[in-house]
Amino acid sequence: MTDMEKDTAAEGAPTHSGFVALIGATNAGKSTLVNRLVGAKVSIVSHKVQTTRAIVRGIAIHDNAQIVFMDTPGIFKPRRRLDRAMVTTAWGGAKDADVIMLLIDSERGLKGDAEAILEGLKEVHQPKILVLNKIDQVRPEDLLKLAAAANETIKFERTFMISALNGSGCKDLMDYLAETLPEGPWYYPEDQISDLPMRQLAAEITREKLFLRLHQELPYASHVETEKWEERKDGSVRIEQVIYVERESQKKIALGKNGDAIKAISTASRKEISEILEQPVHLFLFVKVRENWGDDPERFREMGLEFPR
Repeated sequence: MTDMEKDTAAEGAPTHSGFVALIGATNAGKSTLVNRLVGAKVSIVSHKVQTTRAIVRGIAIHDNAQIVFMDTPGIFKPRRRLDRAMVTTAWGGAKDADVIMLLIDSERGLKGDAEAILEGLKEVHQPKILVLNKIDQVRPEDLLKLAAAANETIKFERTFMISALNGSGCKDLMDYLAETLPEGPWYYPEDQISDLPMRQLAAEITREKLFLRLHQELPYASHVETEKWEERKDGSVRIEQVIYVERESQKKIALGKNGDAIKAISTASRKEISEILEQPVHLFLFVKVRENWGDDPERFREMGLEFPR
């Protein structure tokens, strides 16, 4: 739960619901913001760019509204097949939403990918709002200039200035979305915070720990799958996951000297999965080499991406 008010729908009051797509350049803070607004971990965060690969939906209740946030992959200039699939997924998510939320890293401004995204938004006709993130890192006068420059390119319904890290400005953003989304029944049960299956969320958590531990050494081309999930009679869960890499040298990095890296990753992941499940977890990690997995259609399906031809 966040420190923001998260009430159930008031008796007799009309309910609102809808989908809000977060789009932005890589590392703009989309996953951090989704986790902040939902009040729980639904999207992984790491120092490595393009961490989010498929659309992750985080579900928040605010006043009488159910707001479904779609955390899309960061939009950037694609170089590989996986990159193309991620960018296509991000734009597809935007076109399916009731409201589009463009998140801009205030420190980086409208440079590079952010400028290209603004141009691309001209072809998208849903209502759009601008959210400037990391405002605690930028002077107020520079924030105003940035907001003015972005609004010159695109007609935004509203502009918000927030910090996804400490929550500043997030309540105003939630108030606006709760009032703006269409009137109608909620899409999900009240206590559901994500549409991601638990097996997949567990794999995402392990992938996050992998990147946090090895983001300097391990190349981007790694992938985690949950292969076995066994509910045991003592109330615990036995989980087996495979970390796929493309070369034997990468496998050695993932394992670490005397297995130190894989042990640390397993411990961190097991702790977080156990906290989410609220039950003991026995996690077993294996590292396998699968050459060119980035060209394997089955891996794309596992990640919820379309395989680009």
